[in-house]
Amino acid sequence: MAFANLHQLASGDFSPSRMIIHIYNGRQTSASFFLTSKLLMAFNRLQRTVSSFICLSFVASHVAAASTLSPGDPYADPKNDPYNPLRYITSNTLTAIAFSLILSIAISQTYCFYKWRAKWMLSMVIGGYCFAFGLSTRFGLHFHPQSKGLYIVQYLFVVLSPCAFIAADYVLLGQLARHLGADQHLTVPARWITVAFIMSDVTTFLIQAAGGALSASANSLHTNYVGSRIFLAGLIAQLVSFVSFTCLYILFLYRVHKRNPEIWRKDQSKAWYNDWRALGAVLFISCIGILIRSIFRVIELSEGYQGHLATTESFFYGLDTLPLLIAIVVYTPFWPGRFINNNTNNTSSPQCQEKSQLGPL
Repeated sequence: MAFANLHQLASGDFSPSRMIIHIYNGRQTSASFFLTSKLLMAFNRLQRTVSSFICLSFVASHVAAASTLSPGDPYADPKNDPYNPLRYITSNTLTAIAFSLILSIAISQTYCFYKWRAKWMLSMVIGGYCFAFGLSTRFGLHFHPQSKGLYIVQYLFVVLSPCAFIAADYVLLGQLARHLGADQHLTVPARWITVAFIMSDVTTFLIQAAGGALSASANSLHTNYVGSRIFLAGLIAQLVSFVSFTCLYILFLYRVHKRNPEIWRKDQSKAWYNDWRALGAVLFISCIGILIRSIFRVIELSEGYQGHLATTESFFYGLDTLPLLIAIVVYTPFWPGRFINNNTNNTSSPQCQEKSQLGPL
């Protein structure tokens, strides 16, 4: 291919300006990919750090609670038990079902990750295990409903884990646009969409973690209230960010369908489950599931930790766990690595068709 470039240069078909554009585009793409990879790596490290902090908080809270045992039978009247943070006794049956399903999804996605790669989906895999761990602590809450430490671990792992699912969706849109060569249909360049939304996800994650930590360590009602408001601010910011992302994605699909029908139908000769539009539908379903969960969490926390939504187990599973389960399980049969890989990125774009004609420098 290098000799082909020399031949093109000698024949006048390969101008120096085209060579410069070729080099610039390659470096620009590499820099964007490098920045995105660094952000995702930092986010994954941040998840592990926060997880360690939560576990340490649990140990400290458990030790502190051991010296202040609450009076009375915790199962007698959990709804009015001031020592029971959930105000109900968790169902082991529902916990077992939810835990088994989420863990099964995480394991199956681990297999998909090793078979079809897509490193930018690693955050979803890690988030799945963290979410499953958070659900597993509800077994402990069934037998120790007054344990503040178990409640803190359960709440923070369950509420913060979806940030990893959101990060995976953010990166997928940019990857899909580049794979199709349809960056021009995004209102913001694909590389900046990924960077901007990942940064917003990390920021809202930190705000929620700070609010949760403040509430967990609160020794007064006022401090607990301030922590819950900080947590709520993080949830609202996350919801606004994801609503904006979903709107950008819907607009992207509309523009591709209307303005580039050849890209829209590029995989119509393949089986439907190998068509890029199947992956596009999966991302849309995932967005809907995350939006339902995010709206629920904002309303729930706006009522306070002792509000009706927070103290009713059916709402937790129906409006939080189930939408998130749907949001991630849809990726298992349609793992993005099956549709997008480093060898196929940008092959549809005119710029890359030109690059393939020029050959590597």
